[in-house]
Amino acid sequence: MTYRAPVKDMLFVMQELAGIEAVAALPAYEDAGLETAAAVLEECARFSEEVVAPLNWEGDRVPSSFHDGEVRTTPGFKEAFGQFAAGGWQGLQHPVEFGGQALPKLIHAACNEMVQSANMSFALCPLLTDGAIEALLTAGSPEQQATYIPPMIEGRWTGTMNLTEPQAGSDLSMVRTRAEPQPDGTYRIFGTKIYITYGEHDMADNIVHLVLARVTGAPEGVKGISLLICPKVLSDGSRNDVRCVSIEHKLGIKASPTAVLQYGDAGGAVGYLIGQENRGLEYMFVMMNAARFGVGVQGIALAERAYQKAVQYARDRVQSRPVDGSMATAAPIIHHPDVKRMLMTMRAHTEACRAMALVAASAFDAAHAHPEAEVRKDNQAFYEFLVPLVKGLSTEMSLDVASLGVQVHGGMGFIEETGAAQYLRDAKILTIYEGTTAIQANDLVGRKTARDGGAMARAIAQRVEATEAQLAARPSAAGRAMAQRLAAARQAFLDAVGFVVERSRSEPNAVFAGSVPYLMLAGTMVAGWQMARALVAAEDRLAEGGDAVFLRAKITTCRFYADHLLPRTAAWRDGIVEGSEAVNEMALEAF
Repeated sequence: MTYRAPVKDMLFVMQELAGIEAVAALPAYEDAGLETAAAVLEECARFSEEVVAPLNWEGDRVPSSFHDGEVRTTPGFKEAFGQFAAGGWQGLQHPVEFGGQALPKLIHAACNEMVQSANMSFALCPLLTDGAIEALLTAGSPEQQATYIPPMIEGRWTGTMNLTEPQAGSDLSMVRTRAEPQPDGTYRIFGTKIYITYGEHDMADNIVHLVLARVTGAPEGVKGISLLICPKVLSDGSRNDVRCVSIEHKLGIKASPTAVLQYGDAGGAVGYLIGQENRGLEYMFVMMNAARFGVGVQGIALAERAYQKAVQYARDRVQSRPVDGSMATAAPIIHHPDVKRMLMTMRAHTEACRAMALVAASAFDAAHAHPEAEVRKDNQAFYEFLVPLVKGLSTEMSLDVASLGVQVHGGMGFIEETGAAQYLRDAKILTIYEGTTAIQANDLVGRKTARDGGAMARAIAQRVEATEAQLAARPSAAGRAMAQRLAAARQAFLDAVGFVVERSRSEPNAVFAGSVPYLMLAGTMVAGWQMARALVAAEDRLAEGGDAVFLRAKITTCRFYADHLLPRTAAWRDGIVEGSEAVNEMALEAF
């Protein structure tokens, strides 16, 4: 199966929904308009299709291996990573002063999707390195930035995030890795970290581990956690006291080495404090937020790849005559209504979440580069509200889309040799790492909705309502249908927001019983809003004589989202507002 990057759809979203020309008007991004985006995306598409995508199946068949403390990646990965680095892709969104290209997140997000679609196991390494760079840009000293960021951008070094320990999963208050201060200002690190993506590999000369640990004498709980840099290789060329003791055998993303790292078996790993002691979690959240958005993009990427494979199979697989009698002999299964329904579900999910993610990326760019403080503040709040939606909805839908991809293949989808099952296995981790769907939902309920009394949620609903008015004034049946469905979804969302705000303090169990449905409702409504905006833009472009094949397909996909996916919000609303008792009343011993 050959991957084809959806450049046309990405550029449509950038131009019509994410406002790339407005981003290019910001002081930091003057040269990053549509023409630049098109050139960068086309080149990234070529690299992803020709260099990275052919390694995806090989990575599943011949995953990373571990022997005597060393990890060997899938044959071809090291060479592909060298080309990735040489092409400047690691530095796409990072500052020019460190060797990057300083392009907006909007362009980077689209490029990231392509590389992730091509080969998610491969793309995890640069994703984590991006996060390490972001953390150092936020909290590292000038000397630390100058020492560690340029080699990571050049691809000579890579970065990791070391949070989890055997006894401390998502509850970071349980972190026990310790850091002992030394007279020379360094620290000695002791402890075990697990689930470290690309914690050991052979693709770069050095690995920059960012490690959460407790400095001796620090308070208990999350307030006593610090963040330290612990390079695999020290500046004098000697090997630091951190070693890989094993890599995990996983359901999916098998080519990505997930390491267990042991610190301090030979006297303590040398570490360097980032920022101030006991503020590590605050700094690490910068990295985690970047990674959470990136994982949401992974979900979109995987869904796109699963969709493309399912379409190809549905065109080729001949079975049964069409139910309408239009053909006298067996036809390719793409003629059958239920197969078309599955393919349309896959396509609509993917395009809607892509639109939501790129709109969020545009808000991030405005939040960081707009000259007006109030505009920056509003865009930051909007972006932060969208991050759990991008991460939560996009990853959950990728699992659904990959499962539908297997279903389209029928029995052949259950056979590993066809490749459809790999996407389903790879998709499962996306709803788990960088915070499970429930953790994203808890963030959405607590920090993003209840904390401000639902102000940002209701502000988004007002913007949705303005789009409904645009749709209602249009003559098309698709526009009227979308207006009706979107209005119903918005009302369901507002009902849920009201419930969350009113009950979060008095009845937290009732609210959090519906936290994931609330995330799914909010995400589906916001993604549907982007499809509504896309419908308006596509109809206008078509009237102006635009690409008829692309635009008619976009209009149909938007209409499908309205008719088949937006109505799900009503069921979620009922479960949130009226269904908490059924969740919480069961006696624990009855389970």
